[in-house]
Amino acid sequence: MYEHKEADRVPIIDSPWAGTIRRWRREGMPEGVDWTEYFDVDRMVGIGVDITPRYEYKVLEDTPEYQIVRSNWGVTMKNFKQEDSTPQFIDYKVNTPEAWEEAKARMTPDPDRINWDYLKANYDKWRANGEWITAGFWFGFDVTHSWMAGTETILIALLEDPDWVQDIFATYLRQCMDLFGMIWDAGYHFDEINWPDDMGYKGTTFFSPKMYRELLKPYHKAAVDWAHERGAYARMHSCGDIMTLLPDIVDTGVDALNPLEVKAGVDPVKIKGEYGDRLVLHGGINAVLWSDKDAIVSEIERVVPILKQNGGYIFSSDHSIPNAVSLENFKAIAETVKRVGKY
Repeated sequence: MYEHKEADRVPIIDSPWAGTIRRWRREGMPEGVDWTEYFDVDRMVGIGVDITPRYEYKVLEDTPEYQIVRSNWGVTMKNFKQEDSTPQFIDYKVNTPEAWEEAKARMTPDPDRINWDYLKANYDKWRANGEWITAGFWFGFDVTHSWMAGTETILIALLEDPDWVQDIFATYLRQCMDLFGMIWDAGYHFDEINWPDDMGYKGTTFFSPKMYRELLKPYHKAAVDWAHERGAYARMHSCGDIMTLLPDIVDTGVDALNPLEVKAGVDPVKIKGEYGDRLVLHGGINAVLWSDKDAIVSEIERVVPILKQNGGYIFSSDHSIPNAVSLENFKAIAETVKRVGKY
């Protein structure tokens, strides 16, 4: 797919919620069997590193309904214990330029931020099995506002103190490059880098194309160039409606884009027509439809034959697989993709 050639089939690479996996087990998927093996779909294996300031992780309150913790980034959040949920962010330690300087001084690229034992135990097995290995970079607008400093703080700083925000982007990215560079130089090579940078929500982006071009695009391009210098690909995950940013995103040289969020306003068929010769599309199948078997089968039959043309397409939902999707429905989804995704 990355070579934009038609292969035997479209790969299926997705990420079910934890509650979805539990539901599938209740509905008949055996314990101890990986979901990718059960449905005979594809998967990636990942390598991560620790770029945090390494503030002490601490549980502040624990109840049957939730747990309040302080993260290694200094963020206080409430994690709910329902089937699937997102945290409620309560407080941010690193929310001023002064606090950032203190955190930045703690973000040193030390070798002990890499799980070398994990690599030694698994790398040869991954390569023997022909696994696709992805390196999880962590930098950009999304992870800065959502997991360290707070959304309002960073949105205002983009306008009022852009040098500070760019220093955050640069520091995060340098940490990733330094640590993954150590991994690469030690002989543990990966096929791609991948990073999350949600830049949109429903119907629009968090900032203008001009602001993206001036403040964030240079770091995306630097990450892509770093990967390409090593013969690896670069894949970016960006939720929301990012249609207005696409010309600049493609200009960075990024190889693949995920998840192509239809329910937010992204049009994967249009993107295929305009950029399909340069950009691998990963996703683009509206997750809202997945609990309705007839609707999702019809949508797959409509969209996948277009997106798979000339290669360059990886099937998945336009974000992840929610727990509204039954075992029966996902069986039908996988079977439909295998049928219409053949070359």
